[in-house]
Amino acid sequence: MRVTQLLIPTTKETPNDASLASHIYLLRGGFIQGVGSGLYNFLPLGKIVLDKVRAIVKEELDKAGCQEVSLGFVTPASYWQESGRLEKYGKELLRFKDRKNNDFVLGPTHEEMMVNLVKQSVKSYKALPLNLYQINLKFRDEIRPRFGLMRGREFLMKDGYSFHSSTEDMKREFANMELTYRRIFERLGLEFRVVEADSGAIGGSGSKEFMVLADSGEDTIVVCDECRYSANVEAATREAKVCDVEPPEALYAKFHTPDTTTIEALSQFFRVDPYYLIKTVAKKALFDGGESRIVLYALRGSDELQEIKACNAINANELADLSVEELSEVGLVAGYMSPTIVPDGVEVVFDNELRDATHLICGANELDYHLVGIDLKGYEANYKDLVSVMEGDSCPHCQAPLRHTKGIEVGHIFQLGTQYSEPLAATFLDENGKSKPYEMGTYGIGVSRLLAAIIEQHHDDRGCIWTKESTPFALTIIISNIKNEEQVALGEEIYTKLSDDGIEVLLDDTKERFGFKMKNFELIGTPLALVIGKNLSDGNVEIVKRDGLEKMVISTDDILTKLKEIL
Repeated sequence: MRVTQLLIPTTKETPNDASLASHIYLLRGGFIQGVGSGLYNFLPLGKIVLDKVRAIVKEELDKAGCQEVSLGFVTPASYWQESGRLEKYGKELLRFKDRKNNDFVLGPTHEEMMVNLVKQSVKSYKALPLNLYQINLKFRDEIRPRFGLMRGREFLMKDGYSFHSSTEDMKREFANMELTYRRIFERLGLEFRVVEADSGAIGGSGSKEFMVLADSGEDTIVVCDECRYSANVEAATREAKVCDVEPPEALYAKFHTPDTTTIEALSQFFRVDPYYLIKTVAKKALFDGGESRIVLYALRGSDELQEIKACNAINANELADLSVEELSEVGLVAGYMSPTIVPDGVEVVFDNELRDATHLICGANELDYHLVGIDLKGYEANYKDLVSVMEGDSCPHCQAPLRHTKGIEVGHIFQLGTQYSEPLAATFLDENGKSKPYEMGTYGIGVSRLLAAIIEQHHDDRGCIWTKESTPFALTIIISNIKNEEQVALGEEIYTKLSDDGIEVLLDDTKERFGFKMKNFELIGTPLALVIGKNLSDGNVEIVKRDGLEKMVISTDDILTKLKEIL
């Protein structure tokens, strides 16, 4: 392709709303164009890269035995009503009515639609297992779209769904998809981790995320460098903490503790380690149908509450903070709340690491008073994992120290079981002629997000550095002086020969200055540039590697041999 024939509106200016490297360089390099909040056009360069990434995803899925379909972007809201997700998904689900007043949604994901497809087509166990996927547009009405393709409202996504006659077979396909996804991300040249994750609005009994490691990632990942354990902070676990400090010795009693409304103040007042204090956090839990209730979460004072875990512990849709006045209305005293002295109608959840704990101090739910000598041995309560795993905590598998890193979620796979097939009455006849709901898995990849993830991991202060499989062109030929007939002739000759050999080449045949052409090469980020310039009079040209901008002077006689060797 010739630059003079290609729409590449590169710019020097950094867009005002762009902060991440991928957002800046994809806009500046003429790959994408913003048209609204979280909405982007893909220009020719961006479409080339998008199609390459899509092709790799498709190729690996097809090898793994998956079959491609294409479902409607617009979904009847009745499907979501049947599955129970219409309210649970929240305001990110864009709802609308047609002219006949029928309710529809723009699909952010297509579990309901795919279940309906299979429900109408597959009646017997003999047609199972089945893995169907699509690579289509999705829409999620993000409250705060940002970071370009990283968190847009409209995006290209691969979503796949498998159907099985048994849980065992579903888990087999789940493992198959994990291996398939690994191959996809390895081919794209990405450094990534597969992490244990929270299933969120999709649901199911287990899930794993594929995280591209990048400092700009929105997700915090907990990792162990010894045994390679990895988990999203929302799902991470740890070896139970122990404390070397002696516990406070006291009989059960109420103690006057004026102005000690924080863990820090309480620790100083009693001169005890926060490990022996109970932190009580109050939240308003929101559920389907507008229902809400007050919940107290109890954990050690040395720990922090992980809100996704807290939400999942009671199957709520969302948690909200409470004001001092709201707490008072239900009989709770802010700063002195107790998980053991609780007003009627208030639910309590204890962290697992408080089970059978002793020598504790907690609030008395009375202004200026705490309880000492708390013993939870044999105490019956709702115990759940509530803590946010911190750096330095011990790995649950090998006890080595854990650390935090940042990642970009580019894929997510779920074991759904019968979560969708049962409410949608999607059944098959087994070997005995008995009707059973499908066991399901679901598997997603953010295809358009992958463009941003590649650049977040592969860039410098000059622009993009595309990986081998994702680059729009393998080579850029730069003719330094378009008025020099010898340079033009050589450039055209190399361009024609490489193109005839099936190598994707971008020929910069513009009349721009050499410096401008080099800056465009650095911004666009093809792996190599062949510079035909003033060295040509000595029978030489330059090869420039984009990664590191390493230069190599070679003879014109060796151009084709050397380029083919590198490419």
